[in-house]
Amino acid sequence: MDKKKILVVEDEKAISDILVFNLQREGYDTLAAYDGAEGLRCALEEAPDLILLDVMLPKLDGISVCQRIREHSNVPI
Repeated sequence: MDKKKILVVEDEKAISDILVFNLQREGYDTLAAYDGAEGLRCALEEAPDLILLDVMLPKLDGISVCQRIREHSNVPI
């Protein structure tokens, strides 16, 4: 069975690192993005199975990222 891919979009590196570490320990493939623009790009290019999305992000806020992802995908956020 393929490993599920989770995208973590979080601008606080310490928080992102903790989430990624624990998700990888549980067997998930993970991607990390540190601002809204990078998170949107990763979401559209990498097609993750789940997105953990912070609301307050630099460059593009989480609400805008969510709205733009919804134009292309129904991935759980």
